[in-house]
Amino acid sequence: MEFIITDNEKKILLESARKAITADFSGKKAVYELPTPTLEAKCGAFVTLHKNGKLRGCIGNLIGVKPLYTTIREMALASAFEDPRFTPLEGKELEEIDIEISVLSPMIKIKSIDEIEIGRHGVFIKKGNNSATFLPQVAVEQKWTLNELMENVCLKAGIDKDGWKSPDTEISVYTAIVFGEK
Repeated sequence: MEFIITDNEKKILLESARKAITADFSGKKAVYELPTPTLEAKCGAFVTLHKNGKLRGCIGNLIGVKPLYTTIREMALASAFEDPRFTPLEGKELEEIDIEISVLSPMIKIKSIDEIEIGRHGVFIKKGNNSATFLPQVAVEQKWTLNELMENVCLKAGIDKDGWKSPDTEISVYTAIVFGEK
């Protein structure tokens, strides 16, 4: 992905994510920095919340439909309050939360899992109406082999763990620029 986000733009996005969540608790309208032209690009992105090093919420869009700065604010709120795996974030947890952002490249369909590089590629799998993804950092964090990654993304999608071997299963990869408060 020939897409660069400067350190200052990363700071703006992280502050925007935190301000969006904080404003929801305070009921006050957040004031955001003006976006740069880069932050107006339409990119897929995920916002991940960690509490004491453990996942506390993660929601995103694989495809960019809105400007990046808008997507980050919306995904921050969704991660905090709408991730179905967790109860909504409470105000008392706000200080314990670390925010991580993943800005995604466009997806590329692949023909063989041998094209996947652990730690570099996120994987998206689709079979029928079922689909799932893991961001590039997940396989590294979980210390998965390539086969374990494929089995786990299949299970997450609700298909058989070997579903990735089926000829009617689509597999795509993407890269991500990942940065966070830590």
